Amino acid sequence: MARIVQKYGGTSVGSVERIQHVASRIERAVQAGNELVVVVSAMGKSTDELVSLANQITDTPSKREMDMLLTTGEQVTISLLSMALQARGIDAISLTGWQAGMKTEASHGNARIEAINNERMEAELAQGKVVIVAGFQGISEDGEITTLGRGGSDTTAVALAASLKASRCDIYTDVEGVYTTDPRYVKKARKLHSISYDEMLEMANLGAGVLHPRAVEFAKNYDVPLMVASSMEDTVGTMIEEEVTMEQNLIIRGIAFENDVTKVTVSGLPNRLNTLSKLFTTLSENQVNVDIIIQNQYDDKHVNISFSITQSSLKETLAVLQEAQEELQFEDVTFEEELAKVSIVGSGMVSNPGVAAKMFDVLAKNEIFVKMVSTSEIKVSVVVDEADMVLAVEMLHEEFQLAEETEEAAVTV
Repeated sequence: MARIVQKYGGTSVGSVERIQHVASRIERAVQAGNELVVVVSAMGKSTDELVSLANQITDTPSKREMDMLLTTGEQVTISLLSMALQARGIDAISLTGWQAGMKTEASHGNARIEAINNERMEAELAQGKVVIVAGFQGISEDGEITTLGRGGSDTTAVALAASLKASRCDIYTDVEGVYTTDPRYVKKARKLHSISYDEMLEMANLGAGVLHPRAVEFAKNYDVPLMVASSMEDTVGTMIEEEVTMEQNLIIRGIAFENDVTKVTVSGLPNRLNTLSKLFTTLSENQVNVDIIIQNQYDDKHVNISFSITQSSLKETLAVLQEAQEELQFEDVTFEEELAKVSIVGSGMVSNPGVAAKMFDVLAKNEIFVKMVSTSEIKVSVVVDEADMVLAVEMLHEEFQLAEETEEAAVTV
C-alpha cells in the first residue's frame, strides 16, 4: 500500500461535474490499495468572486478579515468532494487547514508553514478514510486563521506529503505536465518526462506558472517526489525529483518568460563602498522586490545603478526613492516600461560552455536588443522589449532543439 498526497487546483474542481470526475479518479486510486490525502483549492474563480465582494464593501479590507473570507472557498470544495466520495461508498472526511494541524506564522495573506501536527490525519487514515484537506490555509500560534498566498494549495500538498512521509505528491492541474515552455505561446512546446528540483525551481521563479516556487522548494528540502499531471486526461505527467533519469542529453531543459517588467535606473549615485548596500536596503525595508541589477561607473565619483521590478511596484518604488533622495544622494531616476524577461534553464549548462553566447547570437540575428542580463549556474535571463518576448522564446526554443525528444526521453514510463 502506498501513501499518496494528491492536489487538485481550482479549474479541476470548478463545477459539480468536475468534482465528480475528481471523485472517480480518487476512487480508482483507493481501489488500487492506496492511502490518500487529497488537497483541494477553491472552485474555479470563487476566490476572485470573494475578493470582488470584499472590494464592494471597502477599498481597504483588513488582512485578517480577508483571510477569514477567502478560506471559505476551500471549505466549500472539501465538503462537496467528501460528499461525492461518500455517495460512492468511500469513507471520506473533510478537514480545514487548522483541523489538519497546519501551523503557520502569525502573518495574514502570505503566511509560511511552521509545523504540521499529523495526529488527526493519521487517526483518520488508520480508520481507512480518504482525508480531504483544504489547501491554502492554516492557523497561527495565537489562533488566527491565515492564508498561504499565491500557490498556497501546492505548498500545502507538498508540506503534507513531507510530514506524512508519503511516497509521492501528485499535483493535478489543467495541463498535462511541465512543458519546455508555455504551449499557449509556442506550438512546438513539448511535455517533459522529468525535470530536477533545481531546474523546476528556476523555471517557477522565472515565470513558469505550473508550480509555485515555495512548493518546489519544500519538495527539494524534504526530498518529496512530485508528479505534475492533467486532472482531465489519463496521461503520464512530469516527474520532478533530485536525479533526472531521462532526457539526459538536454543542455537546456526549458524556457521561462514573464512580461510586465520595468527597468529603473538611479543615476549619479556617489561611487562609494556602501552605495549598493544603502540603496537596496532602503528598497527592501519598503518591501520592494528587485530582480536583475546592473551597475555602471560613468566617472570617478559617480555610478548609475539599474534594476528590474514588476510593473505593479513601479509607483511604490518611485515614491520610496524620492523620499530617500537626500540620504542616497543620487541625481535622477528614470524608468523604462513594457519590458519582458526571457530565461533559458538547464543543469547541462554547468558543463557546456558557450550556451549564453549561443543565446545572445540567436537574439542578435533576430534583431532583439538585450537590455539587461542575469546568470546563474543553470540559467541565463535577459530583459528585452515586451513586443519581442514571444519571438525570442520561439527562436530560442528552436535553436536549443527543445521540440525534439532525446533517445532517453522516448522511453515510456
